Amino acid sequence: MFKGKTLLITGGTGSFGNAVMKRFLDTDIKEIRIFSRDEKKQDDMRKIYKNDKLKFYIGDVRDLASVKNAMYGVDYIFHAAALKQVPSCEFFPMEAVKTNVIGTENVLTAAIECEVEKVICLSTDKAAYPINAMGISKAMMEKVFVAKAQTVNPDRTLICGTRYGNVMASRGSVIPLFIEQIKNGQPLTVTDPDMTRFLMSLEEAVELVVFAFQNAEAGDIMVQKSPASTIGDLAQAVKELFNADNEIKVIGTRHGEKLYETLLTREENIVAEDLGGFYRVPADKRDLNYDKYFVEGDKKLSLEDEYNSHNTHRLDIEQIKDKLLMLDYVQEELKGWNR
Repeated sequence: MFKGKTLLITGGTGSFGNAVMKRFLDTDIKEIRIFSRDEKKQDDMRKIYKNDKLKFYIGDVRDLASVKNAMYGVDYIFHAAALKQVPSCEFFPMEAVKTNVIGTENVLTAAIECEVEKVICLSTDKAAYPINAMGISKAMMEKVFVAKAQTVNPDRTLICGTRYGNVMASRGSVIPLFIEQIKNGQPLTVTDPDMTRFLMSLEEAVELVVFAFQNAEAGDIMVQKSPASTIGDLAQAVKELFNADNEIKVIGTRHGEKLYETLLTREENIVAEDLGGFYRVPADKRDLNYDKYFVEGDKKLSLEDEYNSHNTHRLDIEQIKDKLLMLDYVQEELKGWNR
């Protein structure tokens, strides 16, 4: 489906955008456009890949004109541009709104105007039952693309989304922090050893993008089933891989953090379609006729459970180590480690 097509990746210089780019670069795709604010990272990518299929566009999703400038002639969009650090979004919530909510609206408006075939919007488990500004802004982003998907003919522009758990070793995540602390001889700082998080590699996450491009319908949220681990076990697994004796120091839960993350809410789990390794959450297509909500309900809601990092498959320390060894980043760090 990608032969001769042009793909635009917003936030294409980030960890996730980079991984999506690499997944498609060696296919028979015609062109990949990298759209981001970071000219330094774009220049680095240009030098590393030296590939004529790659085109670079400086711009900001907050600016509709700059988005449109990159979108003419585009067939597919993967929208990964976002503010995603929980603490920074807590202190600057309106910045999260401008990028994650208004930026998404701009991308979709431009995509519809330019008659892009498919748009996949990247969301996060923090959008399900959100408690922090980052999660709330991503939850609003989901509402924006689901609503927008219903205003346009899907045969012309199909809009859908993907929702992820933690992508291991992505920028700003805890695994690079643990490795840096080991190398510097510092304690490994754990917020709460019983806290759980979904674990998936970048490669696994990118396969959800491919699955969504191939299978999603308008307004769908596609979710990949993922195992999880406690943060305490993850820290211990990193220690054992690096044969380190650093102390594990419990520092307490940070501002805006949850004990566990949710990939499917109870309300979504009722309507979700199990597709094997994935779930498909269809768009809520109810209209604005509120009268029926006083007489119609759903008894299943009180029986269904959410799908979260506490009740998914839990990895033990050896399984976590095996999963960590799948990461190129961890392999490279182990090569340079002398202990």
